[in-house]
Amino acid sequence: MSRKKISTTVYITAEQNERLHLLHSRTKVPVAVYIREGIDLVLSRYEHALPGQMSLDVPAKTAKK
Repeated sequence: MSRKKISTTVYITAEQNERLHLLHSRTKVPVAVYIREGIDLVLSRYEHALPGQMSLDVPAKTAKK
């Protein structure tokens, strides 16, 4: 991922921290990568709730004359 990253604080449970670090020790993938992947999963799951442009294949409402 070559995009610029910003720093933020996230509070996780002790169990989440332990499991993430165990996963890191077995895979050598940084914990931050797993956290970003989790955020991406949540954003895609709730994409319908995010504002955005209307798709071009959706018919627009006709204006009243």
